[in-house]
Amino acid sequence: MRDASLVEFLLDQLSTLEGVDAKRMFGGHGLYLDGEFYGMVWQGRAWFRTDDRSRAEYQALGAVPIPIGDDFGGNVYWSVPVDVLEDAPLLAAWARAAAATPRPAAQRKARKAAGKRAKAKPKRSR
Repeated sequence: MRDASLVEFLLDQLSTLEGVDAKRMFGGHGLYLDGEFYGMVWQGRAWFRTDDRSRAEYQALGAVPIPIGDDFGGNVYWSVPVDVLEDAPLLAAWARAAAATPRPAAQRKARKAAGKRAKAKPKRSR
């Protein structure tokens, strides 16, 4: 499916959500919900933002990470499985969840802070 026709299909499937929009970007289309970037259509696939919790559900349904380096969120944006794309209510729920997921930079910052806390030595009490 070409990107433009996939965008049209997605917008139709997500028509029950107010504030859904798609804008051309870098050879693809960005997906927005109430102005929040949550995914993209690129190279004939839809990709939604994930986090450590939602990623397992994507993987269980055969999704793959976007083939772009980690700096752009290669471990954050995952393909939306066909079964989800074809189920409008489920797709809407996934879009809402993706829009509510922290952006990649915020996720990296949180992981880094958690790593620092784990490495910190506990103070000895006297």
